[in-house]
Amino acid sequence: MKHSFIISIFLLLFANWSVSQRVLHSSKFDSLDTYSFPESLYLDSAIHTNYPFIDLHKNNFQFFSSTSPNWERFYTEFDAMVKQKDRKLSVYHLGGSHIQADIYSHDFRSFLQQHWEDIPGERGIVFPFNLAKTNNPANYSFTSPNSWTGFRSVVKRPTHIDFGVTGAAIVCADSLIQIQFRHNRTVVQPAFNKVRIFHNKGAFPFSLHLGDCELLVTEKEHNPRLGYTDICFSDPIQTMDIEFARNTSDTIELLLSGFQFSNDFAGFSYTSIGINGAGLYTYLDNKNFKEQLSLYPPDLFLFSVGTNDGNVPFDKFEPQVYKNNLEKMMKLVLETNPSCAILLTVPNDSYYHRKYLNRNIARQREVIQELAAKYKMPVWDFYGIMGELGSSKTWQSHGLMQSDKVHFTGVGYHLKGDLLIDAFQKFLVQMGTQEKQN
Repeated sequence: MKHSFIISIFLLLFANWSVSQRVLHSSKFDSLDTYSFPESLYLDSAIHTNYPFIDLHKNNFQFFSSTSPNWERFYTEFDAMVKQKDRKLSVYHLGGSHIQADIYSHDFRSFLQQHWEDIPGERGIVFPFNLAKTNNPANYSFTSPNSWTGFRSVVKRPTHIDFGVTGAAIVCADSLIQIQFRHNRTVVQPAFNKVRIFHNKGAFPFSLHLGDCELLVTEKEHNPRLGYTDICFSDPIQTMDIEFARNTSDTIELLLSGFQFSNDFAGFSYTSIGINGAGLYTYLDNKNFKEQLSLYPPDLFLFSVGTNDGNVPFDKFEPQVYKNNLEKMMKLVLETNPSCAILLTVPNDSYYHRKYLNRNIARQREVIQELAAKYKMPVWDFYGIMGELGSSKTWQSHGLMQSDKVHFTGVGYHLKGDLLIDAFQKFLVQMGTQEKQN
C-alpha cells in the first residue's frame, strides 16, 4: 500500500512536470504581440531632444500574432550565422523612389555588414541607373563610353522587354560595349568572386572579356533560358571592367537588367529594389520578377512600397485593391521561400499634390495590419513613428523632408535608417529575452 501511494505521487508529479514542460515549450514565442519594447536602445539621445514629435515608442517591429514561425526561423539562422560564421542570409528591400535612392536602406545594409565581426556579406543585385539616365545610388557607380537607352517599368513598358527583379533595363546596339563597376562613397565594399549578369534571353552572340581580371576567370556559364551569364573568379575582386564583343554581323542589341555580386563570405546579402514612382502594381507586372527572385530566394523581405499606391484622392483609393496587390506580392515572395521572414512597412505620412492631407495612409495601415496578423509577420509603422496625419509638414519644418512633403532630405533619410536599425535591434533583444526566459 505504501509503495502504491509513493508510485501514485511520483506519477502525479511527473505528469505535472510533463505538462509544464509542454506549456513552456509551446509558449516560447507566445508573447510576441504583447512584448513591451523600450523607447530606444542605441539611438543618439539628441534625436529625442531635437525631434520630440517622433514617437519612439512605436519604433519597433510590431507583431499582431502570438507566434511567427518565419521570424523565429530567421532569428535562429541569424544567431547561428553570427556565432558560427558559416552561412549567408539573403535580404531584399522593395520600394519606390525612397529605395532607388538607397540612402536609409544602405544605412541598414552597412549596419548588417559591419556590426558583427567576420560576416561581411555581399552586395547583392544592383542596376546601373545612371546609364539609364536616372538617379543612381551614391554607394556604387557604373561608367561606360557607349550610349544607352534606359527603360523603367514605371514609365516605359515596351512589349519586347520583360522586366525582372530590378524593374529596369538598359539597351545598347553597339558591337563593342564596355562597362565599369566601382564601389563609391561607402565603408562597406564587399569583394566578390562571382558576378551574375542578367541580360537577353535566348541567343546571346556576345563574347565577354574582363580586362586585367581575365586571368582570374575560372568559369563562364551562360543560361539562355533564364537570361543570365555567371562569371567566377579564383580570387575575390572589388572592381569590374567588362567588355561585350558582338560576334555576329547581325545588329542584335545588348539588354542588361542587373548585376549580382556574390562571394563565399558569411553574412548578409542585401539587395535594394526601388524604381521612382513604383507601386505594388509595378512589380506585379514585372514578368520575370518571381523567376529571378527564385534564383536567390530571400530569407528576409522588407516591403517599403505603398506611397505611390496611395498617392491619389481619398475617393479614388480602393483599400481592397491595395490589400489584394500586397497579398499577391507577399505570396509571390513566400512561393520562392515559404520560410521567408517578411517585414511590412506602413508608408510615411505625405501630402497629396503638396497641399492636401493624405488620409489614405491610415487606411493602408489597417490593411497592412490585417495581413500581418493573417501571415504572422510584423509591421514597422513608420506612419505612426512620424506622428501620423500631417506630420510630414513638421518633419519638413525641421529639415527632414523636402518641400514636396513626400521625400526626405539626406538628414531625414539617415534618421530613418537609424530608426530602422534601432527597431531591428529591439527585435533581436526581444527574441533573445524570449530565449532566456524559456
